Amino acid sequence: MQRLKRLRQIGPLKLVPDVPTAESDLQICQHRAPTCCTKKMEESYQAAVRRERTQSIQALNFELKYMIVGHITVFQEAFESLLRFAENRTSSLFETAYRPMAKEAAEPVKELFTDISLYILGAETTVESAVLRFFDSLFPLVYSRLINPGITDLSEDYTECLRLTRQDINPFGRYSKNMVTELSKSLWASRMLSQALSLGIEVINTTEHAALTKECSRALVRMQYCPHCQGLTLIRPCAGYCLNVMRGCLASVSELDAQWREYISTLEYLANEMAASHDLEIALTGIRNSINEAILHAQLNGPQLSATVDKVCGQPKQQEGNLSPDNIVPVKEATETQTFVMAHVSLNNKRREFINYMKRSRTFYASIAERLCDGDLVMRDSSTCWNGEDVVESYTSRVVSSGLKAQINNPELKVRGLDPLISNLIEKLQHFNQLDAEKAKLKLERWASRDAGSGGGRSEEVESSGDCDDEDGCQGSGDRIHTADILKDKKTHPENRNEPKPTVKKIDTTTTTSIVKSSSKHSVTGNGSSPAPSSSLVNLAALAVLCRCLL
Repeated sequence: MQRLKRLRQIGPLKLVPDVPTAESDLQICQHRAPTCCTKKMEESYQAAVRRERTQSIQALNFELKYMIVGHITVFQEAFESLLRFAENRTSSLFETAYRPMAKEAAEPVKELFTDISLYILGAETTVESAVLRFFDSLFPLVYSRLINPGITDLSEDYTECLRLTRQDINPFGRYSKNMVTELSKSLWASRMLSQALSLGIEVINTTEHAALTKECSRALVRMQYCPHCQGLTLIRPCAGYCLNVMRGCLASVSELDAQWREYISTLEYLANEMAASHDLEIALTGIRNSINEAILHAQLNGPQLSATVDKVCGQPKQQEGNLSPDNIVPVKEATETQTFVMAHVSLNNKRREFINYMKRSRTFYASIAERLCDGDLVMRDSSTCWNGEDVVESYTSRVVSSGLKAQINNPELKVRGLDPLISNLIEKLQHFNQLDAEKAKLKLERWASRDAGSGGGRSEEVESSGDCDDEDGCQGSGDRIHTADILKDKKTHPENRNEPKPTVKKIDTTTTTSIVKSSSKHSVTGNGSSPAPSSSLVNLAALAVLCRCLL
């Protein structure tokens, strides 16, 4: 203690001459002892602490940011690989089993997987709209190339009529709806994880560049640079003093703690969802089988579908004989199996590694002040330290805890309120966490209910909106447009009967639906006749068995 007093007495005599300095100009480093600092130096110090504070937080964030950005890259690369594999696998279905329509089916298949990719990456679209749009495009091809392969008049009007008819007569049975449900389960978790990773990067970037308040800037200068004004360039702040300053400066940032912890739990939940029954890889590769089952269902119900379509769209021109050789596409097998397996393993391994690291960062924002005060910033193994005014043996002021409320008792600086940028981040995290929790609970109830009652094999038009909603990638069926309503203004005119365009007639959609639903009945409402089972139906059944064998 006597050595410390002697330092105070001797120091000023060596630092400055007998002429007093203009320390009245100083705004921050005001001390009783003479000083070698100027107002301009204080301004330079303020710029320095802003720069150093940003660099320090960036250094702390580096590993966390690296992990999130790295996982985003791995996730996107693996997802694109899986998507390409699933698309090629689906295309090979048409090229091997349904070659007459393979060339024309290529574009709808491509659009389907493009829509799936956009949905996962956060686009304002739904899984249901993507899948049903695909089946809308598929039905004219199935009808004209497989069910009625002799059709030559596949005009734009006739094709559009077939597309609209699909929405009413449901030619693909329950398979199109099942495909929506299964994809929605898996793609929802992937979409939410993609959004969560983007939100994590936003949190990190915002905290790195959050502006310093005037009080914080002055407190940091007083802690780090005011000792230099007295020639004490080697002295470091006391540990408790540093904690008070940093906790005051980062009071708003530390308020992220509660929602950040919940955010980490959300990430863990989503990763588990993707690795469990809602596996993304299984869902994407299952698209091929779902489409095949849907096509087979339509073929087996070909006579009923033809009768219904004739009532709505008229009878197009047909020719006898084989199909044009232009519609035959050489068989090409998918060749990306090894890539798929590697992507699957890589994604699962990276996912586990990422989640384990993120779980260790739960307290990142609660302990950020402590992290900044570690290392060379404070004195650890010395008998003296800087307390903001003088060199002391220990810091005697109260050390407050982290958080905005605790700063009311902070002796080093005043904290006036929550930073608006941080407040916005907290709201975003809270909204995301609540949305995910509510939807996860709702999904479990809905899917459990559906799985329990799925044995009846419901068709698409039955309670379409009961399994998922817009954020799952599904949309309600209340806005379904019936063919008869859209085409009611296109009535048949006698003078146009000889034209090649299809004739559109208004029909009772209830009757039409009931005809298609019954696979055991072959009567067609309207002409009173009940044709016996024809050889074409037997041939279709044989074709269906053959297609299953090819797969």
